[in-house]
Amino acid sequence: MACFVLGGLGLASAADASSSPSVAAQAPAGEVVVVPGTAESVTARATAAVATMSLSERAASVIMGHISTTDPGVLRDYMSTTGVGGFILMGANIPGSEDQLRGITAALTVDPAVPPLLGIDQEGGDVSRLPWDDFPSSITLKNEPPEATELAFAGRGALVQRAGISVNFGIVADITDDTSMFIYRRALGTTPESGASHVAAAVVGEEPESLSTLKHFPGHGAAPGDSHRGIPSTTKTYDQWRQTDAVPFAAGIDAGAPLLMFGHLAYTSVDEKPATLSSEWHRIAREELGFDGVAITDDLGMLEASGLSEYRDPVSNAVAALAAGNDMLLSVLGTNAQTAAELTAGLVAAVDSGALPAERLDEAAVRVMTLRLQTASAGRGLVPCSSCAPAA
Repeated sequence: MACFVLGGLGLASAADASSSPSVAAQAPAGEVVVVPGTAESVTARATAAVATMSLSERAASVIMGHISTTDPGVLRDYMSTTGVGGFILMGANIPGSEDQLRGITAALTVDPAVPPLLGIDQEGGDVSRLPWDDFPSSITLKNEPPEATELAFAGRGALVQRAGISVNFGIVADITDDTSMFIYRRALGTTPESGASHVAAAVVGEEPESLSTLKHFPGHGAAPGDSHRGIPSTTKTYDQWRQTDAVPFAAGIDAGAPLLMFGHLAYTSVDEKPATLSSEWHRIAREELGFDGVAITDDLGMLEASGLSEYRDPVSNAVAALAAGNDMLLSVLGTNAQTAAELTAGLVAAVDSGALPAERLDEAAVRVMTLRLQTASAGRGLVPCSSCAPAA
C-alpha cells in the first residue's frame, strides 16, 4: 500500500517524497505521514482555498450535515454530492464494531487532504454513541480529582480518533448543583471552580487525539428546561454570568479548545434571542473570553422542535445563525438527504439578497477550512488510526 505525505492542499505518494527523505524514512508502509505547517501558513492556505470556491461551495462548506445510515456507499455519495464541510455521526451511523466504523469514516472522507470535520457526541455515560466506551463519565468524574477527568478524556479522545473521527462534542462545560436539572448528570462541575478545573482537564486530555468542543455556551445550568424541546431561559445578568457559568467556558478556552458550541438558551438580561442567534453572545465569546476558534451551533433542528413559530423555517434559522456569528451550522433533527442542499441554496439566496453579508460567510468558511487543514496537518481525521490506543 502506498505511503502518503501531506503537503499544502494535496497528497503526494511516497515516490514523490524523495525530496524529503527524513519524512519518508519515518513512514511505515501503509501509514499516512503529514507535513505540518505554521498556524499562519495554514490560515493562508485556507484563505486561498476558500477564494477559489464558488458561492455555493462556500455555503455548503459551513454545514455539518447528517443522514441516518451505515451504508458506506450512500455516505460517500452524500459527502461528494453535497460538499458539506462536516458530518455528525449519530447512533444510526454506528455499526457493531470499531472496524466497521472505521470503514464508515473512511467513506465519509472523500479527500484526505481536506478532510471533513467528522463529529460525534461522545460524552460517555448518558450521551454515548460508541458502546465500547467504558471510561468514566461526568456523573462520576465531577466527584473525582481533575486528574481523573484528564485520564478519562484522554482515553475517550483516543477511542474517537481510532474510529477516524476528528471532533468530539463531548465536554459539557455547563454547571449546576441541582440534581433535578436536565443537564446535571452530564455537567462536569457543580460550581464555577470545579467546573473550570474539570473542563480544562478534559480539554488537555483530549488534545493529542481529538478536537475538543465546549458546550452549551453560555451555560445550560442557569436555564431550566430541555433545549431539545424549547428555549430554556434565565434572567441572570451578564455580571452574574461572568462570575458563575462563564468560568468553566473561560477555562476551557484558555486550555485551547478549538470549538465552542452555542446553545439554544436565552439569557434575557443580555439578549432576548437564544445564544445561537445572538450576535452579542458571539461578541462576548470572542472579545471578552478570547475565543478564536470555530463557533458551531447546537442542532438547528432543535429550534424547529421548540414549537415556536419564529423558528419554523430551517433556512431562516440557518441564515440567522450564520449572521449572528456561528461558523458552522449543525443540522440533525428532521434532516434527510436533501436538507444540506436546501440549506446551501438558502444561504446562497441570502447572500445574493444582502440578508447575509458575503464577508460573514467568507469569514466562517475560512475558519472551518483552517480547522480542516489543521486536522489534516495533525494527522486527525485523515484515515482511521488503528495504532491509537486509549489510556488504560
